[in-house]
Amino acid sequence: MKILNEFVPTRKFLKLAEEISPLVDGWNVTDSAAGFPAPSGTVVSCVLKSKYPEKEIVPIFILHYKGPVEVGGLALAADIMGVDGLAVTMGDVPKFGDPIKMLKSSEEARDFLRTNVKLKNLKLGCLLTARRSVEETIERAKGAWDFIYFMRLEDKTFPILEQVAKECKKMNKPIYAYFLVGTPKNVETVKLIGWPVAATMDTVVEKAAKLDGIVDGIIATCAGDAEGDKEMLMKLQKFRKK
Repeated sequence: MKILNEFVPTRKFLKLAEEISPLVDGWNVTDSAAGFPAPSGTVVSCVLKSKYPEKEIVPIFILHYKGPVEVGGLALAADIMGVDGLAVTMGDVPKFGDPIKMLKSSEEARDFLRTNVKLKNLKLGCLLTARRSVEETIERAKGAWDFIYFMRLEDKTFPILEQVAKECKKMNKPIYAYFLVGTPKNVETVKLIGWPVAATMDTVVEKAAKLDGIVDGIIATCAGDAEGDKEMLMKLQKFRKK
């Protein structure tokens, strides 16, 4: 099972990446999370891929911040630099200005990138949420996506993930689950995100063990607790493929 880390870019992103690179198989890079400007997830991913070509690097790609020309330009840069994929989503509403809705859905953007921009190697994935029915979630996974990211994992949504993952295996589509770990330091951040936690630090190994063999990887994060991230990733080393 691959262990990816959710990576929130800051001015010191290269230093942070260097500190945790031995502990991860790659990064899922956020894209101005919650609508606040941050170093571009796609640009940061291109830099990381250049520095760590062996790592799997996939940025979140939020359409509410981008018009079609920028969507195409950023995707082409990622394609050229060998970034592994883009996780395409309408995403958060920007804190400054109005949402851009020229591409009206993730599916429309995916088709635009493949047909008009003519990407060569870059894979395109979608985000699935446990808040929708199993039937709706599986139907969306059956679309022309290369990979799937599953959000809002907790004990009560684990059976949904199991069913979706089973269908993804039939379609030979990799599926990754977000694995949000609650710590004393990230209580307020988790409230702000509004997601349930998949585990606490004490249950990281137990909960991850249930996912091993079901998903291709997890996107592990302590959401703003950098020291917690390191402790969590150390605990998850046993699940990485040698």
